[in-house]
Amino acid sequence: MLNISFKCLKFAAHPIIIMSRNTDLNQLLEESRQGEALLLKDEKPQERKLYLESYGCAMNFSDSEIVASIMNGNGFSTTNNIDEADVIFLNTCAIRDNAETRIWTRLRDFKSAKKNNPDLIVGVLGCMAERLKTKLLEEQKLVDLVVGPDAYRDLPNLIQTVESGQKAVNVLLSREETYAEISPVRLGSNGISAFISIMRGCDNMCSFCVVPFTRGRERSRNPESILTEAIELVEAGYKEVTLLGQNVDSYNWEDRVNFAQLLEMVALINPNLRVRYSTSHPKDITDDVLETMAKYDNICNYIHLPVQSGNSRVLEMMNRGYSREWYMNRIEAIRRIIPGCGISTDTISGFCSETEAEHQDTLSLMEWVGYDFAYMFIYSERPGTLAARQYKDDVADADKSRRLSEIIQLQSKLSHQSNLKDIGTVSKVLVESVSKRSKEHLSGRNDQNKVVIFPKEHYQPGDYVEVVITDCTPATLLGVAKK
Repeated sequence: MLNISFKCLKFAAHPIIIMSRNTDLNQLLEESRQGEALLLKDEKPQERKLYLESYGCAMNFSDSEIVASIMNGNGFSTTNNIDEADVIFLNTCAIRDNAETRIWTRLRDFKSAKKNNPDLIVGVLGCMAERLKTKLLEEQKLVDLVVGPDAYRDLPNLIQTVESGQKAVNVLLSREETYAEISPVRLGSNGISAFISIMRGCDNMCSFCVVPFTRGRERSRNPESILTEAIELVEAGYKEVTLLGQNVDSYNWEDRVNFAQLLEMVALINPNLRVRYSTSHPKDITDDVLETMAKYDNICNYIHLPVQSGNSRVLEMMNRGYSREWYMNRIEAIRRIIPGCGISTDTISGFCSETEAEHQDTLSLMEWVGYDFAYMFIYSERPGTLAARQYKDDVADADKSRRLSEIIQLQSKLSHQSNLKDIGTVSKVLVESVSKRSKEHLSGRNDQNKVVIFPKEHYQPGDYVEVVITDCTPATLLGVAKK
């Protein structure tokens, strides 16, 4: 166990999400943030300007905060105006097809911008950079710089290379890089919730997934740096942190701290700091983690546990490392140790050779679990994966679409049933923003990660509010502040 004395520490979505690609990283941000030009608040103006767009999952947005920190320390401030930018970066996703399509469109826009400003530097960062470096640099010739997820420290040197008249590339993957000591700036933040990356890479070679090839091998971040970052966020007024990793359950720092222990350390920082995490893996989640969640009120009772398929043969082809029965055992453990815990999942419809009966197994498992919400995908082959090399993508598109539609319809019913059970209960809601539909209402999330809308009254973002749930939709809980 890490020797840290907590007495010495100083403290001052929509539930049904449908994507057309496969991923085991489920911190997918709401669609409105895709392609967001991230802007650092209250930063000191500097001579040079960085325009930074991010796409994909929460890990990518977290990485953009690291990039901005590095660039800020090398004479750049952020801007959301392309016309005043000296450097444009796109932090990319190799998993989401729509994100990749958008990025190609944006790069062609930036090619036109370079005609008006020949000194403008355009770079592609992240997962797509590693996978498509040759196409980006040599074939399409749309960018000056290509940088993989483990090479962000090298950005200042690479920019100098471009300024000398050469193209620059660094997509080397690392077995050590965690950016542990780099304090991320908080881009586009609401000042309430923040991500903390606790590990990088992935050792799970799921046959449909490109993450191990684009982000490298798994490595855990020093827990002291994680705690320091969390403490700084509390002192800056943040109320919630989400611990991020491709598979948080396999967090293991030098065989001294596992994920259950890290989760406890973060929870002990401040009882008013809400703690979430993403993503768990069914083969690795332990009773120790569940018991730690049950022990601390400020660890949210919500687990995202991707199932992908409800059929054991398909799960074996996916190389998921568990069977239908194992997954059901883990759900039973969650229900036993954390009664009322919110559970969401991922599903993939139409994976290679999936039969109609195997699709029905997914539906029956969804019914048995009763998920609160889900991320639902049509299988689409990703180059370089084991599935692309060894399996035939042989399920007809029409069957994939129909199966996805059936999954969506079922999940809509399950989400509504779950929300109906909450009517008459009281939820502790962390207010995140004014409702998008009404300035007279606030929006936040409860312990189970459900969105709650209620009249504004005198409350404001950042407040914890006890809300009586009076009504619901399949997507949202509606209520009033408890008097």
